[in-house]
Amino acid sequence: MIASVAGRVTGIGPEAAVIEVGGVGMLVHCTPGTLAGLRVGEPGRLATSLVVREESLTLYGFASDDERAVFEMLQTASGVGPRIALAMLAVHTPSALRVAVASADIKALTMVPGIGQKGAQRIVLELKGKLGTPEEAVNAALGGGAPVTPWRDHVHSGLVGLGYSARDADEAVAAVAPEADAEVAAGRAPQVAALLKSALRALSVR
Repeated sequence: MIASVAGRVTGIGPEAAVIEVGGVGMLVHCTPGTLAGLRVGEPGRLATSLVVREESLTLYGFASDDERAVFEMLQTASGVGPRIALAMLAVHTPSALRVAVASADIKALTMVPGIGQKGAQRIVLELKGKLGTPEEAVNAALGGGAPVTPWRDHVHSGLVGLGYSARDADEAVAAVAPEADAEVAAGRAPQVAALLKSALRALSVR
Protein backbone atom coordinates (compact mmCIF):
# COMPACT_ATOMS: atom_id res chain seq x y z
CA MET A 1 0.00 0.00 0.00
CA ILE A 2 1.15 3.53 -0.76
CA ALA A 3 0.46 5.25 2.57
CA SER A 4 1.49 8.78 1.53
CA VAL A 5 3.09 10.81 -1.22
CA ALA A 6 5.24 13.90 -0.81
CA GLY A 7 6.85 16.10 -3.41
CA ARG A 8 6.40 19.13 -5.64
CA VAL A 9 2.86 19.77 -6.84
CA THR A 10 3.05 19.99 -10.64
CA GLY A 11 -0.63 20.20 -11.48
CA ILE A 12 -4.07 20.67 -9.95
CA GLY A 13 -7.35 19.86 -11.69
CA PRO A 14 -11.01 19.83 -10.63
CA GLU A 15 -10.77 16.35 -9.14
CA ALA A 16 -7.09 15.47 -8.83
CA ALA A 17 -3.56 16.74 -8.35
CA VAL A 18 -0.23 15.59 -9.73
CA ILE A 19 2.62 15.30 -7.23
CA GLU A 20 6.11 14.57 -8.49
CA VAL A 21 7.75 11.81 -6.44
CA GLY A 22 11.26 10.76 -7.45
CA GLY A 23 10.80 12.12 -10.95
CA VAL A 24 7.44 10.38 -11.43
CA GLY A 25 4.19 12.34 -11.54
CA MET A 26 1.62 10.65 -9.30
CA LEU A 27 -2.03 11.41 -10.17
CA VAL A 28 -3.94 11.60 -6.88
CA HIS A 29 -7.73 11.98 -6.73
CA CYS A 30 -8.81 14.34 -3.92
CA THR A 31 -11.76 16.24 -2.52
CA PRO A 32 -12.07 19.95 -3.38
CA GLY A 33 -11.11 20.78 0.21
CA THR A 34 -7.87 18.83 -0.04
CA LEU A 35 -7.06 20.34 -3.44
CA ALA A 36 -7.58 23.83 -1.98
CA GLY A 37 -4.68 23.20 0.39
CA LEU A 38 -2.22 22.51 -2.44
CA ARG A 39 -0.29 25.02 -4.55
CA VAL A 40 1.33 24.33 -7.93
CA GLY A 41 5.11 24.56 -7.69
CA GLU A 42 5.15 24.12 -3.92
CA PRO A 43 5.82 20.99 -1.83
CA GLY A 44 2.78 18.95 -0.90
CA ARG A 45 2.11 15.86 1.18
CA LEU A 46 -1.01 13.71 1.16
CA ALA A 47 -2.05 10.63 3.08
CA THR A 48 -3.08 8.15 0.39
CA SER A 49 -5.11 5.04 -0.25
CA LEU A 50 -4.46 2.84 -3.29
CA VAL A 51 -7.56 1.21 -4.78
CA VAL A 52 -6.69 -1.82 -6.90
CA ARG A 53 -9.06 -3.00 -9.61
CA GLU A 54 -8.50 -5.58 -12.33
CA GLU A 55 -8.21 -2.84 -14.95
CA SER A 56 -6.75 0.02 -12.92
CA LEU A 57 -4.73 1.30 -9.97
CA THR A 58 -6.19 4.50 -8.56
CA LEU A 59 -4.59 6.63 -5.86
CA TYR A 60 -6.76 8.76 -3.56
CA GLY A 61 -5.26 11.52 -1.44
CA PHE A 62 -6.30 13.18 1.81
CA ALA A 63 -5.27 16.12 3.95
CA SER A 64 -5.09 13.91 7.05
CA ASP A 65 -4.68 10.30 8.13
CA ASP A 66 -8.12 10.55 9.75
CA GLU A 67 -9.75 11.32 6.39
CA ARG A 68 -8.00 8.33 4.83
CA ALA A 69 -9.12 6.02 7.64
CA VAL A 70 -12.74 7.16 7.27
CA PHE A 71 -12.51 6.82 3.46
CA GLU A 72 -11.41 3.20 3.81
CA MET A 73 -14.01 2.38 6.46
CA LEU A 74 -16.83 3.88 4.38
CA GLN A 75 -16.07 1.39 1.62
CA THR A 76 -16.88 -1.53 3.90
CA ALA A 77 -20.56 -0.56 3.59
CA SER A 78 -22.53 -2.24 0.81
CA GLY A 79 -22.78 -0.13 -2.32
CA VAL A 80 -20.10 2.36 -1.27
CA GLY A 81 -17.14 2.41 -3.62
CA PRO A 82 -14.18 4.79 -3.61
CA ARG A 83 -15.93 7.50 -5.62
CA ILE A 84 -18.95 7.59 -3.31
CA ALA A 85 -16.66 7.51 -0.27
CA LEU A 86 -14.68 10.44 -1.67
CA ALA A 87 -17.91 12.32 -2.40
CA MET A 88 -18.99 11.81 1.22
CA LEU A 89 -15.74 13.39 2.42
CA ALA A 90 -16.19 16.22 -0.09
CA VAL A 91 -19.54 17.09 1.49
CA HIS A 92 -18.84 16.25 5.14
CA THR A 93 -15.77 16.22 7.39
CA PRO A 94 -14.90 12.95 9.15
CA SER A 95 -16.38 14.32 12.38
CA ALA A 96 -19.61 15.34 10.63
CA LEU A 97 -19.90 11.86 9.12
CA ARG A 98 -19.43 10.33 12.56
CA VAL A 99 -22.25 12.53 13.86
CA ALA A 100 -24.50 11.65 10.92
CA VAL A 101 -23.98 7.90 11.26
CA ALA A 102 -24.17 7.87 15.06
CA SER A 103 -27.41 9.89 15.05
CA ALA A 104 -28.90 8.17 11.97
CA ASP A 105 -29.13 11.54 10.21
CA ILE A 106 -30.44 10.30 6.86
CA LYS A 107 -30.95 13.84 5.57
CA ALA A 108 -27.27 14.69 6.04
CA LEU A 109 -26.15 11.53 4.25
CA THR A 110 -28.49 12.05 1.29
CA MET A 111 -26.85 15.43 0.72
CA VAL A 112 -24.05 13.42 -0.90
CA PRO A 113 -24.56 12.95 -4.66
CA GLY A 114 -25.23 9.30 -5.42
CA ILE A 115 -26.69 8.41 -2.02
CA GLY A 116 -30.44 7.97 -1.77
CA GLN A 117 -32.56 7.31 1.28
CA LYS A 118 -32.21 3.52 1.14
CA GLY A 119 -28.48 3.81 0.64
CA ALA A 120 -28.20 6.18 3.60
CA GLN A 121 -30.18 3.81 5.80
CA ARG A 122 -27.91 0.94 4.79
CA ILE A 123 -24.79 3.00 5.59
CA VAL A 124 -26.13 3.82 9.05
CA LEU A 125 -27.02 0.18 9.69
CA GLU A 126 -23.66 -1.19 8.55
CA LEU A 127 -21.32 1.51 9.88
CA LYS A 128 -22.89 2.50 13.18
CA GLY A 129 -20.26 1.95 15.86
CA LYS A 130 -17.47 1.42 13.31
CA LEU A 131 -16.55 5.03 12.52
CA GLY A 132 -16.05 5.87 16.19
CA THR A 133 -17.65 8.63 18.21
CA PRO A 134 -17.68 12.20 16.87
CA GLU A 135 -14.91 13.12 19.31
CA GLU A 136 -12.56 10.36 18.20
CA ALA A 137 -10.03 10.68 15.41
CA VAL A 138 -7.87 7.97 13.93
CA ASN A 139 -4.25 8.82 13.08
CA ALA A 140 -1.35 6.85 11.73
CA ALA A 141 0.30 6.60 15.11
CA LEU A 142 -2.84 5.19 16.71
CA GLY A 143 -3.03 7.72 19.49
CA GLY A 144 0.15 9.63 18.81
CA GLY A 145 -0.74 13.30 18.88
CA ALA A 146 -3.83 15.39 18.31
CA PRO A 147 -6.06 14.65 15.30
CA VAL A 148 -5.68 16.81 12.23
CA THR A 149 -8.81 18.72 11.30
CA PRO A 150 -8.88 19.69 7.60
CA TRP A 151 -10.60 23.06 7.97
CA ARG A 152 -7.82 24.26 10.28
CA ASP A 153 -5.17 23.56 7.65
CA HIS A 154 -7.16 25.25 4.90
CA VAL A 155 -7.92 28.39 6.90
CA HIS A 156 -4.35 28.60 8.18
CA SER A 157 -2.81 28.23 4.71
CA GLY A 158 -5.30 30.73 3.30
CA LEU A 159 -4.30 33.36 5.87
CA VAL A 160 -0.60 32.77 5.32
CA GLY A 161 -1.22 33.06 1.59
CA LEU A 162 -2.80 36.47 2.22
CA GLY A 163 0.36 37.66 3.93
CA TYR A 164 -0.36 37.02 7.61
CA SER A 165 2.33 35.47 9.79
CA ALA A 166 2.01 31.87 10.94
CA ARG A 167 1.51 33.14 14.50
CA ASP A 168 -1.33 35.46 13.45
CA ALA A 169 -2.89 32.60 11.49
CA ASP A 170 -2.67 30.31 14.53
CA GLU A 171 -4.45 32.90 16.69
CA ALA A 172 -7.18 33.44 14.08
CA VAL A 173 -7.77 29.71 13.69
CA ALA A 174 -8.16 29.40 17.46
CA ALA A 175 -10.62 32.31 17.41
CA VAL A 176 -12.93 30.66 14.87
CA ALA A 177 -12.65 27.13 16.29
CA PRO A 178 -15.88 27.50 18.36
CA GLU A 179 -17.76 28.43 15.18
CA ALA A 180 -16.46 25.30 13.43
CA ASP A 181 -17.19 23.11 16.45
CA ALA A 182 -20.77 24.37 16.51
CA GLU A 183 -21.21 23.36 12.86
CA VAL A 184 -19.85 19.87 13.54
CA ALA A 185 -22.09 19.48 16.61
CA ALA A 186 -25.07 20.35 14.41
CA GLY A 187 -24.06 17.66 11.93
CA ARG A 188 -22.83 20.09 9.28
CA ALA A 189 -19.44 20.35 7.65
CA PRO A 190 -17.54 23.54 8.57
CA GLN A 191 -17.35 25.80 5.51
CA VAL A 192 -13.78 26.94 4.89
CA ALA A 193 -14.81 30.11 3.05
CA ALA A 194 -17.07 31.25 5.90
CA LEU A 195 -14.44 30.43 8.53
CA LEU A 196 -11.79 32.32 6.55
CA LYS A 197 -14.01 35.41 6.53
CA SER A 198 -14.55 35.09 10.28
CA ALA A 199 -10.80 34.69 10.78
CA LEU A 200 -10.13 37.86 8.77
CA ARG A 201 -12.66 39.74 10.91
CA ALA A 202 -10.98 38.47 14.05
CA LEU A 203 -7.60 39.69 12.80
CA SER A 204 -8.99 43.11 11.84
CA VAL A 205 -10.31 43.87 15.35
CA ARG A 206 -7.23 42.83 17.33
